[in-house]
Amino acid sequence: MSLQIYLNDRLVPKEQAVVSVFDHGLLYGDGVFEGIRSYDGLVFKLREHLVRLYESAHTLMLKVPMPIERLEAAVIETLQANRLRDAYIRLVVTRGTGDLGLDPRKCPTATVFIIADKIALYPSELYEKGLELMTCPTVRNHPEALNPQLKTLNYLNNILARIEATNAGFNEAILLNAQGYVTECTGENIFYVSGKRLVTPPPYVGILKGITRQSVMDLAAKSGFQVIETPFTRHDLYTADEVFVTGTAAEIVPVAKIDNRRIGSGNAGPVTKDFIRKFRELTRTEGVRYDPEGAPAGKAARV
Repeated sequence: MSLQIYLNDRLVPKEQAVVSVFDHGLLYGDGVFEGIRSYDGLVFKLREHLVRLYESAHTLMLKVPMPIERLEAAVIETLQANRLRDAYIRLVVTRGTGDLGLDPRKCPTATVFIIADKIALYPSELYEKGLELMTCPTVRNHPEALNPQLKTLNYLNNILARIEATNAGFNEAILLNAQGYVTECTGENIFYVSGKRLVTPPPYVGILKGITRQSVMDLAAKSGFQVIETPFTRHDLYTADEVFVTGTAAEIVPVAKIDNRRIGSGNAGPVTKDFIRKFRELTRTEGVRYDPEGAPAGKAARV
């Protein structure tokens, strides 16, 4: 069966899921998106992802052409149409079709599409061995130029950094801001552990407030850690007990080396392993439950 894509209020085979070459999401990166995961018939923190999508769209003055409840149901319908129990969901809202100018007023209706499929961002062995990261020359976008808190289709800053990491033979890249403080990786937030302190950059240095990031912060607080959001430099990462990264697609991944400096024991540490275990338990308990065999979307239940 061909993968079914939700496109502008209907499901179509992926071969027919096309948008206009005049769509401003394609021409100018003018749009917003969310990456969402489902686990064993539960869409993890679906409402939180949708709230962030609508908030990003509001700042862009981009009107999502349906209420949040309808978009939530559309996510469930897409999963059911593809009989997916475990999936990665890409939800995109673009400015829509316009002309070759920049003026968003020329785009009367936004384009909405939802893709639900499988994903494996990193090989399973890296969740034990850990990633090797590098600090890349490309700095993070300034928050008053293109605020990284907005999850927009303009990802060129991240892509350039990822190209640099790939060319240098590393798994991922760390971006610094213009002041030299650590922000995040190209697709993940970053944390370090020092004793009973869990430290991560604050949003104002130039990061996306990740859904997985917040989940880990909540788990850490419940586990007796002092959770601190503060600016820090690479030195703090180099000398940490443990470092790990978090993201919807990646989940929680340990870091073994940064800029060829071994971090802690050089593989997944006990704190990181404990957070991985607790996070995987959490993904089965918080979100919207659905029947992957195709029960009506109205029967999905928030848990």
